[in-house]
Amino acid sequence: MRDNTVNIDRSVSPTRIEFAPAFNVAVSFIDRHLEEDRADKIAIRAEAGEVTYGQLAENVNRCGNALTALGLAKGDRVLMIVKDCAEFFYTFWGAIKAGYVPAPLNTLLRARDYTFMIENSGAAAVVYSAEFAAEVEPALEQAGHKPAHVLLVSGEGDSLSARIAEASPALEPAPAAAGDDCFWLFSSGSTGLPKAAVHAHQDMVVTSQLYGEDVLGVTEDDVCFSAAKLFFAYGLGNGMTFPLWSGGQAVLFPARPTPDAMFDMIQHYKPTLYFGVPTLYAAQLQALEASEWDLSSVQNCVSAGEPLPADILKRWKDKTGLDILDGIGTTEILHIFISNRSGAIRPGTSGQIVPGYEAEILDEHGNEVADGETGALRIKGGSNLKYYWNNPEKTAATIVEGWVNTGDTYSRDADGYFVCHGRSDDMMKVGGIWCSPVEIEAELVAHPKVLEAAIVGRPDADELIKPEAHIVLNAAADAGDALEQELLAHVKANLAPYKYPRWFNFVAELPKTATGKIQRYKLRAG
Repeated sequence: MRDNTVNIDRSVSPTRIEFAPAFNVAVSFIDRHLEEDRADKIAIRAEAGEVTYGQLAENVNRCGNALTALGLAKGDRVLMIVKDCAEFFYTFWGAIKAGYVPAPLNTLLRARDYTFMIENSGAAAVVYSAEFAAEVEPALEQAGHKPAHVLLVSGEGDSLSARIAEASPALEPAPAAAGDDCFWLFSSGSTGLPKAAVHAHQDMVVTSQLYGEDVLGVTEDDVCFSAAKLFFAYGLGNGMTFPLWSGGQAVLFPARPTPDAMFDMIQHYKPTLYFGVPTLYAAQLQALEASEWDLSSVQNCVSAGEPLPADILKRWKDKTGLDILDGIGTTEILHIFISNRSGAIRPGTSGQIVPGYEAEILDEHGNEVADGETGALRIKGGSNLKYYWNNPEKTAATIVEGWVNTGDTYSRDADGYFVCHGRSDDMMKVGGIWCSPVEIEAELVAHPKVLEAAIVGRPDADELIKPEAHIVLNAAADAGDALEQELLAHVKANLAPYKYPRWFNFVAELPKTATGKIQRYKLRAG
């Protein structure tokens, strides 16, 4: 094999992926398209304009050279607080091609979070969009570690965009191997401080092939639009690596993903693949009650981040005629490794294992459980993180003999469909029996007056744990004792007797991470 190439053997299942001994992944995702005659094809579409594959490759090279001109050393970290835009692509791939390690950060965080990440990473450079200056700049001032270089993405004076424009358009890929450190993604921080998961050059190839092409069937004719942002694992695959791997198009939206904005983007850009999260699909269903939108271009919808309630899947199908392919992925494993797929959807489940990955469900003694029994889910695959940066204790607890402990409680049925029962630390024992918050939440959401629900454990007067409900109602519903009784009767009629909520709290919104995951620990603390 030539240097920086990858061999994909689709004649076997799972697909066999072989990497050249010298492998810089930017070549496969960026440079390869010039050899395959896509230089004039549109790679990125957004309100700010279109970018061809040829322009993308040139600007990636220019950005890599601009970073090198700063005096960065091989392996230096480049923190990115960058909105979804073409410059995100230039910075991410330019850093990788030049031998540096990009680390996209959640753009919704506060100065305190950025201060920790700057200090924890020992970053040599920080690149940020002007929209986030109010949080990024105080963080830079407060951080004990001072990055040598800080650049706005664009603006008057010295900026990354200005440096890109002046840099050389030619760049040789830095020497690397498939298993070398390539990029970081910080965990969403649903509990405690965020952790930097270190990923290798091979990982984006593995997810883009095994899930993107082999499960979703992404081709160069597809147009991918992700409501989930590029800064976290789910969005990075949906909105960047999947279309780039297959030669398709990415549609970018830099603002907050409201239901109407998402429908407007779909109607205007006509994506074939749409990626959302359960809470957004629920809100979009509510918006569809008031107006109609043209969704005819969409061939598949995908969901991750939280388990998709079966009722939302059914109502979405009834309203739009489209299925939603629900799955589970994590920052540590980079993208979805268990998924429903077209023609094999089982509502209320995360689907079946993605070929190329392995899954085990273990009891508290480390033994595999029988079908139908719950336990701790762990995964093995070619996109698993290498380690957590500067956190050997968490690394040792998470990665055990090549397996990644996901922290999720699951069961598997006889047909190989996996059912999520919540985060392991969200499970509760009610009357001595393990109880899943996800199951109760799904039943509450099935009620027509409920938009969202979260269940946490709360001690009663005898210090025994019982379910407590936090509920966001649909706009037309009114909270009160009558509704509590109605919801209580609904849950009792459909679930085991001990699972009904003992307390109801009607709230305007639920605390969530940027990935759409409910932060139940905040509800427990409140």
